[in-house]
Amino acid sequence: MQTLYTQLKVNNEYEICEVHDEETKAAIEKALLNHRISYFIKWQKPSIFSRNKTMCTICVNESVIEEAESIITALSEEMGFQVKFLIKHSSAGDDLF
Repeated sequence: MQTLYTQLKVNNEYEICEVHDEETKAAIEKALLNHRISYFIKWQKPSIFSRNKTMCTICVNESVIEEAESIITALSEEMGFQVKFLIKHSSAGDDLF
């Protein structure tokens, strides 16, 4: 007997921002953890011509997008970090099913 949820695919993660250095990534991680916001990081391989060695995308659940964005914005303004906001649906789980 197959349950109703067997074919259910849930992916409500959003790419909130892109980070290009380790210090910024660590500060954002700490801020999100302090506010009890769950996140995951998608690492990207830098291209041969890229000046940035670290490049990752921080993703959060869609239910906390506004809160996470305001936390990251305040942090980047306070610390002078460069963050590129994306706010788009993540395709991280699409290839898992």
